[in-house]
Amino acid sequence: MTFSAGITLVGCSEDDTDFTDDVIEEDNDDIDPGTEDDFPGPTYADNYTGIASWQDRVQWNLANVHDPTVEKDGEYFYMYQTDASYGNAHEGNGHFPARRSKDLVEWEFMGAVFSEAPAWIKDSLNSKRAQMDPPLDPIENPNYGFWAPHIQKTGSTYRLYYSVVITNPIVGTDPNTSWTERAFIGLAESTDLSSNNWEDKGMVVSSVPDGVETYERDGGDDWSGYFKFNAIDPSFIETPNGEHWLIYGSWHSGIAAVQLNAETGKPNELNDLEDYGSRIAGRGNVNNNRWQGLEAPEIIYNEETGFYYLFLAYDELSVAYNTRVARSENIEGPYVGIDGANVTEGAEAWPMITHPYAFDGHPGWVGISHPSVFQDPESNQWFYSSQGRLPEGVPGINASNAVMMGHVRKIEWTSDGWPVVAPQRYADVPDTEITGEDIQGTWEVITLEYEYRNIQESSEVVFHEDNTLTGAINGSWSFDESSGILTVNDIELIVDDAWDWEASPRRTTITFTGLNEAGRSLWGKK
Repeated sequence: MTFSAGITLVGCSEDDTDFTDDVIEEDNDDIDPGTEDDFPGPTYADNYTGIASWQDRVQWNLANVHDPTVEKDGEYFYMYQTDASYGNAHEGNGHFPARRSKDLVEWEFMGAVFSEAPAWIKDSLNSKRAQMDPPLDPIENPNYGFWAPHIQKTGSTYRLYYSVVITNPIVGTDPNTSWTERAFIGLAESTDLSSNNWEDKGMVVSSVPDGVETYERDGGDDWSGYFKFNAIDPSFIETPNGEHWLIYGSWHSGIAAVQLNAETGKPNELNDLEDYGSRIAGRGNVNNNRWQGLEAPEIIYNEETGFYYLFLAYDELSVAYNTRVARSENIEGPYVGIDGANVTEGAEAWPMITHPYAFDGHPGWVGISHPSVFQDPESNQWFYSSQGRLPEGVPGINASNAVMMGHVRKIEWTSDGWPVVAPQRYADVPDTEITGEDIQGTWEVITLEYEYRNIQESSEVVFHEDNTLTGAINGSWSFDESSGILTVNDIELIVDDAWDWEASPRRTTITFTGLNEAGRSLWGKK
């Protein structure tokens, strides 16, 4: 794990961690308890399997969260999500579960947006099947998957874009011989999120074939992709000049952007392939490869920097998931990474701001991506919310990788205008005056190098009073108390008060986050 040129971190093994609750008991006599010993931070367990069932939903808090999307209405933040939970606890209890919170820490479960699949989905599916050449018979009982909603306010209306996937093969019953049916993105609207009352507006777009491939599949290793754009993972942005755009896509031929009618929230027409949007991001050879390992796009506009930022989820979602960022001065791109490479044309996006990781005393978190990026309209603070899964094979937990905890983290901005996320989950810790003396002591440091399905583990670094460093990093450090910037061997890091979720008992601490020259995130926790 490279911290900067010539400096390498060596992580400690977590293989023998016995993790059966939220924290591991340890001797804290020699550990700095942080800046606010009496702060009553969150205590809910990371291992929530004992309360994972539907009957215990009032105790869930951020348990059973997958693909969250967050928006504020009044004094509450509202979170909506994919139908996914440990042990399928949501099954039979509606679709697109919702919860709310006043502080982004303690959450109240609210129920679901829909009680059943909207009728238009089956009707649209079978209408499209009838128009194929040759026409296909209707599917009388489609199998549905309810995935990845996105909530956004425009004017006085809240728009919820949602994904419904038909998992039946297009023909036959074997998904190895036929691609599965298309996905649909729908729209529902509400003017009061506290009511949980929604008016469904029907289809926005669906997966669209382009005639390059047939729907026949040549075995399980055929990834040639029948559909050009996969109509899942929607997100919505309203530009400063009032344009409305839908950003969507997953794996099939990259990420698409399509302009919407501001009044309807839908494209003006869907007659030609071009009406479904144009590709704004891909991965690898975008001209020939129809199966690209990226999805879950979300674009925000930062007025302070003047850039649109495209957040992307890379790789499979159970372990390897990681988050990349590219930016552009134009909503349609091209989007480029911190290295100047063109992500719209398929370059690997950097920086990478999340990756599987582990601090000491915890088995770590994996599957950290498909983010909701949102701003508190009162404080203007940006946040990053996602699922976090426990790793595979954690002792004492059956199917530990299916434990999905909702994570909310603060986003900070580097001096050259790139987002980075906090190494610890948000706990609404009060801000304190952090001094150079507070920096002194032992830290755990992680460099988020990209390693497919491998957890990046922390290493110890000692910040000495004479501004030298020993341990996993050698060199020097300095701290600007007025700006909160810690400089380590010419790398700028943003310091903040935080909650030590791995400690036992949990306590306040301080952390840092930033980027090295290669666009990899640097995380530290005292």
